Amino acid sequence: MNEPVSASRFNNIHPGLDQAESLRILSLPVAELESSSDRYMAAAQLLNFPGRQSEQALLQLLAEGDESQATQLAKRKAVEVLARLGCKDAIGSIGQCLISDDHYLVENAAWALHQLGCQDQGIINQMVALLADSRQNRRVLIQSLAGLRVGQALPEITALQDDDRPGVRGAAIAAVVTLGGSRDRISSLGEQLFLPNQMDRQSAIQDVIDAGAKELLEEVLCAPVSPVFRMRAVRLLWPEAQPLSNGLSLLDTLDSLLLDSPESLQLVHSYGEKQENIFLINEFFGTDFSRCYLALQTLACEPGEPLWPLLEQRWLEEAHNDYGAHYFFIRLFAMTADWGAEKAKVESYCEEAIFNRRPQFTKSRPAAILALLRLQPERLNAPLTQLLDPAVESNWECRYASWMAVAQMITMGLTIGTQLVHLHSNTNDPSPFVESKKRQVAGLLADF
Repeated sequence: MNEPVSASRFNNIHPGLDQAESLRILSLPVAELESSSDRYMAAAQLLNFPGRQSEQALLQLLAEGDESQATQLAKRKAVEVLARLGCKDAIGSIGQCLISDDHYLVENAAWALHQLGCQDQGIINQMVALLADSRQNRRVLIQSLAGLRVGQALPEITALQDDDRPGVRGAAIAAVVTLGGSRDRISSLGEQLFLPNQMDRQSAIQDVIDAGAKELLEEVLCAPVSPVFRMRAVRLLWPEAQPLSNGLSLLDTLDSLLLDSPESLQLVHSYGEKQENIFLINEFFGTDFSRCYLALQTLACEPGEPLWPLLEQRWLEEAHNDYGAHYFFIRLFAMTADWGAEKAKVESYCEEAIFNRRPQFTKSRPAAILALLRLQPERLNAPLTQLLDPAVESNWECRYASWMAVAQMITMGLTIGTQLVHLHSNTNDPSPFVESKKRQVAGLLADF
């Protein structure tokens, strides 16, 4: 499933590869490489070793005339790494990549030039000219030109607001707004949030963000995509954690996002007839979140105990290690009634998920907190203290979900909730969202 990830979360994917070995690999002729992917791997790893030596090696790679696939792939990565290293000396070399026959290298170069704040007029002219080439990734070109505030591109970009491809069309609409043009087409972005193709829906959310279209946030919250995309829109569009915005309540919005019920979404798929449970469970492993949520909504109507043998089989076979399916299994654990004799096992899976710190499983952790809250709130007693503490728990969504749990415990009359509120009452959470939730919970305590 395609989701945006932290720029640093997967940087060091080859921890045994040091700078010296990366530089050595890049200095070797292609014929002497052990694997065709070695150059790409070495270029990627240099991100972890900022400095002139790494930058020079990557620039030398870009200057090579070798057209082998191994080198072309490595050049794509080198352009990205140079940008992420903030190497402005690379702007000229990256600009030369715009004339490459490798469209992926051109795409990466356009992105990198935006990241580096390119002001070279000759390079900018080349980027604008590329908008006329339908073979190029016009979406990335538009986003880069808009990000660089290239006003001269406005006529060409305006014409692309009617492009056949939703991703190009949406980027153009957002860029026209950014470059000071008309906002008349903004509502079209809302329509694209519910297109049949998942990538188009995800792109539409980014376009709403790029356009600063706060008025579309309510529609974004209904889009059937990963909650990561919807949460990102809230973080970037909500004004300074104000309690209200465009008729929406901040805390109600965050609560709803973390609970992530299919009922709160506008699904773009439906079933014409009843589906077998095994089919529905297997839908969790797909890449289209609308289909995943539809399967979740359908399975949640089934009693848990008879469903458990199939669920456990697929969990043990694959779901425990598939971050997309894992999330929907955890959601189903929370939404399904009557696990019967299997309830303790379900709780254990949720508890394990809370402390699964593998980066790709990040979104399952707050889901697991809320699942365990629903299944057995007393079982949260032991981990809650550390889950609420920003010095221990760095994931703000986990801390927020934990405060949601405390609020529920208070309303249930469980003393652990009141104890935790008092414990953290004199410290501020670094996340304004979490701090707002904590204050709400403290106010709730005063009412009891």
